[in-house]
Amino acid sequence: MKNLGEHAIVIGASMGGLLAARALSDFYTTVTVLERDAFPVADTPRKGVPQGRHIHGLLARGSAILEEFFPGYNNEVVAQSGGLLGDVANDVTWIGRNVTLATGTSGLIGLIASRPVLEGHLRRRVLALPNVRAIENCAVRGLAIDPARKNVTGVRMRVEGKLEETVDADLVVDATGRGSTSAAWLEELGYQPPDSEKVEIGIGYMTRTYRRRPSDLDGKLGIVVAGSAPNWRNGVMLAQENDSWIVSAGGFLGDDAPDSDEGFLAYLATLPTMEIHDVVARAEPLSDYRRYRYASSVRWRYEKLARFPENYLVFGDAICSFNPIYGQGMTVAAQEALTLQKCLLAGSNELARRFFRAAAKIVDIPWDIAVGNDLRHPQVKGARPPMLRFINWYIGKLHLAATNDSTLATTFLKVVNLMIPPPSLLSPAIAWRVWRGNWRPALSAPPRALEATRDTTRELT
Repeated sequence: MKNLGEHAIVIGASMGGLLAARALSDFYTTVTVLERDAFPVADTPRKGVPQGRHIHGLLARGSAILEEFFPGYNNEVVAQSGGLLGDVANDVTWIGRNVTLATGTSGLIGLIASRPVLEGHLRRRVLALPNVRAIENCAVRGLAIDPARKNVTGVRMRVEGKLEETVDADLVVDATGRGSTSAAWLEELGYQPPDSEKVEIGIGYMTRTYRRRPSDLDGKLGIVVAGSAPNWRNGVMLAQENDSWIVSAGGFLGDDAPDSDEGFLAYLATLPTMEIHDVVARAEPLSDYRRYRYASSVRWRYEKLARFPENYLVFGDAICSFNPIYGQGMTVAAQEALTLQKCLLAGSNELARRFFRAAAKIVDIPWDIAVGNDLRHPQVKGARPPMLRFINWYIGKLHLAATNDSTLATTFLKVVNLMIPPPSLLSPAIAWRVWRGNWRPALSAPPRALEATRDTTRELT
């Protein structure tokens, strides 16, 4: 790898920032990660990652990229912290459009562990690199720029208990996530901020952890229920370290799950399966209830800017923040880190233009998956062009066929896990299987207990 400068700064030490630091470490003499939090001594939740107490897992693509950057990472999480590796299509039950997808060995290996464990192991691996260091309790106040206002030259920062100082850098990367102030910083420097796209979804979910028994879910590692009519409620239960389950349930536009035992169970009973409900009903709670709300998916269009300062990049959730129920954020950050590495191999000339264009192509796929599916909800506002309506109709037909066709189910999950592009679902071979599967009589019964519990649940929730 060629050296592109003496010093690179990454603002933010979450998953995205750590992955960016790994990519930069091959090209800069020193990489400094600036983090406003203090790192926890153990792998426990921290203030700067409010969603860290909720469900996380690495999609198959994300797991593969972390293994490429850090050989042995996945097995390390399993051996040292009790994480679990599993076949996404065989070890997890997937329910969408109110039907259950067929299971089968797929080779799609995902990594399941809590967010603090995933981040803690990654942070230790990154900071073990000889040229990477971190500064904790550090607030970045703004960018330093040359008199011509063309080149970012560093950052203005203040470590807790000390005076503000300016730190020089050959490259600065904003990986501060959804709360990024890059748009405001650009305006301060005389640049046009990027346009944004926003889809208001009002997602809220309630999370709790429980003791896991070997017999739960017949030994499977989890179940994922994607919201559909009539109530559009989501539910996820995934195995975690220390023989535990983490369970989240919630809905759109303020349809929150209650934080009481009776109300939470009643809410779970309205999902198109009773499997999560039945495990929770007899499981020992290991935590209090925790609520998380997410107002909107937001995408900043940095790739469309005509002017952008040199030696500065925006990365990860600071570019695009998705509905978290799809679990795409960490994997997208990993893909962007690979792309950043490739862009740096070509040198630093016009780096921002090249990176933002390449990152936009990465973001296009998960954005279309998340937003396209959210727009199935009739009360979510947004454009629904004919192609989107067709795709959503077609995916519904694919789900029906995939209840008895593990090849279809695996192909769909490869798209969900960002292993293959969505157009793969429209290939002649897959379209034929969808047609054949829908030619048969209906394959699934109505959701068990859904109608029987609706009146009772409405009273409780």
